[in-house]
Amino acid sequence: MPVFERYLSVWVALAIIAGLALGQVTPGLVSFLASLEYGSVNFVVAILIWFMVYPMMVAVDFSSLARVHERPKGMIITLTVNWLIKPFTMAALGLLFFEWVFAPFIEPGTAGQYIAGMILLGAAPCTAMVFVWSQLTKGDPNYTLAQVSLNDAIMVFAYAPIVALLLGVTDITVPWETLVLSVGLYVVIPLLAGIVTRAIMTRRAPSPAQAEAAVGAFTARVKPFSILGLLATVVLLFGFQGEVILTRPLVIVMIAIPLLIQSYGIFAVAYWTARAWHVPHKVAAPCAMIGTSNFFELAVAVAIGLFGLNSIAALVTVVGVLVEVPVMLSLVWFANRTAHWFPNEERAIRRRRSKAQP
Repeated sequence: MPVFERYLSVWVALAIIAGLALGQVTPGLVSFLASLEYGSVNFVVAILIWFMVYPMMVAVDFSSLARVHERPKGMIITLTVNWLIKPFTMAALGLLFFEWVFAPFIEPGTAGQYIAGMILLGAAPCTAMVFVWSQLTKGDPNYTLAQVSLNDAIMVFAYAPIVALLLGVTDITVPWETLVLSVGLYVVIPLLAGIVTRAIMTRRAPSPAQAEAAVGAFTARVKPFSILGLLATVVLLFGFQGEVILTRPLVIVMIAIPLLIQSYGIFAVAYWTARAWHVPHKVAAPCAMIGTSNFFELAVAVAIGLFGLNSIAALVTVVGVLVEVPVMLSLVWFANRTAHWFPNEERAIRRRRSKAQP
C-alpha cells in the first residue's frame, strides 16, 4: 500500500482540524459553500464525491454484472441488515440512551427528537460513500453497484413506512428531490462517465486481457484524486458544522456514543455473518460497509421537513455525517487487515478448474 494511503487516518485527522479551523477563520466562505445546495444536497460535496466514486465506476464491467445473481449471499446479508435489523437496533439504542442513560443531561421533553434523528439515519442505507469504502477495501465494483442499486430501489418504497412505524408518525413526506438528485449525482452520472471511459480504453485494446490491464492502470493513476476528494470532503463537512461542534461539544458526544455503538455493532453482524457463510472478502467488505454507513442527505432532509432546520433531530443527522467518515475509515483499516479470514475466490476457481481437467 502506498505511503499516502497507509497513513490515511492521519490525513483525515488533519483534515478534521483544518475543517474546524476553516469554519472559524473564514466563516463567510464556509457559509457561501454551504449555501450551494438543493434538497439538502450540497453541490460542492457532490462534485468531490463524484471524484471519489468515478474510479470505481470505470472498473464496473457490465458483462460481469449480469452474473451477480450467481452469488446471492452478499445480497441476502445486505438486505437483511439494512431493512430487518439496522432501523430497529438504532431505535432501541436511541430509547436506551436518551430515555435512560442521558436523560439527566438533556432538556426535558427532547428525548423524542434525539431518538427520531437516530431512526431517520438508521433507516437510510448509504448510496454514495459506500463506493469509496468498497474501493479502499478492494471490493468487487460490479457487486457493490448491484447492492447499492437494489437498496436504492427498496428505499423508494420502504423508507417512509419504516420511519412511520418507528416514529409513530404517519404523514411523512419523502423528499423526492433529495432522493432523485442524490442517486443521479452519486450513481448515475459517475456510472455513465465510467462506462464511456471504459468503452474508450477497451475499444483500443487488442485483447480482453490488455483491456483489463489498461483499465487497471487508469484507475491506479486516478485513485490519488479519489483520496484527495475524500480529504476535501472531510474538510468541508467539519467546516460546515464547526460552530455546532465547538459550541455544543457535550451534546455532540452524547449523540456520537450510540451512533458509534450502532456502526461497529452492525458492521460486526454483517462482517462475521459473511465470514461464517464463506463469502469472499471482495464481496463481504462492501456488504458490511453498506449496512454500516448511512444516506445522510436523505436523513437530514427528512429531519428538517419534520422537525425544522434548528431541531435536535436535524442536529442528530448532521452528527451522523461527522461520525461516519472516521468510523468508516477505521472499518476500512480493519477489513483490509482481516482479508485473510475470508476465502480467496480466485484461488478457489483455479483449484476447481485444475480438478476438472483430466
